[in-house]
Amino acid sequence: MHTGLYLIMGVSGSGKSLIGAQLARALDIAFVEGDDLHPPENVTRMAAGIALTDDDRHGWLMAIATRLRAAKRAGVGLVVSCSALKRGYRDLLRSAGDADVRFVYLAGGQALLAERLANRRGHFMPPSLLETQLSILEAPTPDERVWVCDIREAPDAIVADLVRRAA
Repeated sequence: MHTGLYLIMGVSGSGKSLIGAQLARALDIAFVEGDDLHPPENVTRMAAGIALTDDDRHGWLMAIATRLRAAKRAGVGLVVSCSALKRGYRDLLRSAGDADVRFVYLAGGQALLAERLANRRGHFMPPSLLETQLSILEAPTPDERVWVCDIREAPDAIVADLVRRAA
């Protein structure tokens, strides 16, 4: 049984949900859509095109950390999607969740991300917030030991690479 903890991170449109769900299936472990853990007021703000503050995100990040901690205690693997845009957010997820959580950063250029968001339907996050997310993004540094994936690659290729790394 696979017991690794993985957090799929990146800005809106990077493919966190798609890659996260496929990775979880490939590893035969649970997937948690991080967006589902946002309190209703956060969803309302984002749907209205209002960027979240650090305070707005704190409870959400703690809910994700709680899921990571519970999986670790239960001895089961878990994949979670979460933007984790700032180093401080990732540090909080490590300290309040699990120090060994493996972050996977889905990195891509603004033009590709904007194109993906323009074609996405049924999501509360409007394309107008992409620029805000990119402006606050603190790309992971080498000391964080984050696995970086180029979103120009096909999702199947990204997941196959991640499964190899997780072995």
